[in-house]
Amino acid sequence: MAQESPRKQKVVIVGAGPVGSLAAIYAAARGDDVEVYELRGDLRDPSTIPLNFTKSINLALSERGISALKGSNRDGMVEKILNDAIPMHGRMIHGRDDGRLWEAAQVYDVHGQAINSVDRSTLNNVLLDELERTPNVKLFFNHKLTGADFHSNKAWFERRAPGDTPLPGTSNRVPEIQVSFDYLIGADGAHSASRYHMMKYSRVDYQQEYIDTLWCEFRIPPSETGDFRISPNHLHIWPGKEFMFIALPSPDKSFTCTLFAPAAHYAQLESSPQKLFESFDANFPGVSDLIPAEALQEQFKENPHLPLISLKCNPHHYGSNVVIVGDAAHAILPFYGQGLNAGLEDIRVLFEFLDQHDAYDLHAGLEARRESRLAAFQAYTTQRTMDAHAINDLSKQNYIEMRWGVNTPLYKIRKSVEETLDLYVPSLGWKTQYARVSFSTQRYSDIVKAVRRQGRILGYGLASAVISSIAVAGVLAWRTPGRFSPLSMLQSTIRFLGEAWTKVFPLGPS
Repeated sequence: MAQESPRKQKVVIVGAGPVGSLAAIYAAARGDDVEVYELRGDLRDPSTIPLNFTKSINLALSERGISALKGSNRDGMVEKILNDAIPMHGRMIHGRDDGRLWEAAQVYDVHGQAINSVDRSTLNNVLLDELERTPNVKLFFNHKLTGADFHSNKAWFERRAPGDTPLPGTSNRVPEIQVSFDYLIGADGAHSASRYHMMKYSRVDYQQEYIDTLWCEFRIPPSETGDFRISPNHLHIWPGKEFMFIALPSPDKSFTCTLFAPAAHYAQLESSPQKLFESFDANFPGVSDLIPAEALQEQFKENPHLPLISLKCNPHHYGSNVVIVGDAAHAILPFYGQGLNAGLEDIRVLFEFLDQHDAYDLHAGLEARRESRLAAFQAYTTQRTMDAHAINDLSKQNYIEMRWGVNTPLYKIRKSVEETLDLYVPSLGWKTQYARVSFSTQRYSDIVKAVRRQGRILGYGLASAVISSIAVAGVLAWRTPGRFSPLSMLQSTIRFLGEAWTKVFPLGPS
């Protein structure tokens, strides 16, 4: 049998957001002919608004995302992205006591590392510009995926550009185009058409959840002198137990802000402007000095009040023909700032597996390359489903910490103990959960195991405290009979330590 002559693979990527664009750069660098299809118009056009987002929403870019970007070997591109980023070295917690406004900084990392506030459109524009300069990449905007056959490797798209004429005899249908491919990457978000069509072929376990929280975007403008009104090197948080208000810096010296609150709270705020002003004054002290009342009301009215979705599925591929990445595979709540980072990391991990399994061996026949790609896709699914589920759960837990825990003494004690061990006894390998998530590329599932292991060790310390308390209670009872009850002291100690344990170490010793 004659050996097949080598040829380039053709990969179709659905979605031209940051994750899909990075996937196209990785594939093109390996010699694939790449076609990128995007439902919306050219995202570099100021009139194009991303689905479910306003134009200005900011993102937190941390080590995972940066590492994935650097894996493209496009140094100029990465430098351009980071030059426009604003480093945030920690949280700035805002509050009010006895009528006095206060703020308290909490560093993210004892070694001075920072996460980066990045404008979504700036990031996306840099990636798309890079693709447009790449000869083996073609970009198709205003193309909606309407069907896919993952046996014959064909996909169908409707071209919905402004001015297109509907088919005769139909109200709004436009002609479809048929596109063939060797494999397809679905990077088209939480409501992914790629995933929808893949689920017709693969037995996908699928779970989605809308938490009882809506979000709305606001903007703190620059000062009259054109400067930041509050510290630009922090992620600002106004915690409110059941809700919170956050602010991230932007290059134009403004802040992009988000109100997270239950739907019932939004209903109260919508009832009258006075309710809105009273709520902000009571729960987010100082914000009314940063956003004029008229602007606050206008932004709350005009900007959409959007839900938050959490999504898990398994597997992330079907055969050697299709693989899903980013929110299409694992929509993550935004409270760890890992949605973008996890999506970009998907691309690095996916192409590392493709390289490891020789899926780009041009001397191999097409069938051999398909088998290599199948093995790579399976390895990707096995690793990333476990990690995606882990960061999904961690992000949900972090919402409680951000809106309430950051103000509690027990949280501060835990943070202080863990950071002290990290700083002064580095040989222990001890790090906070936040540092592991944001300032490393350690697998999310391994982070959960490491934090639980640290919790067990600290648990032994609490156990020692219990034993010591018992001993002290016994000595006091012996020396001063009748004044101290060993049993009541022991019960109080155990109750206090039990409450401390569940609040300081929420993952628990398991």
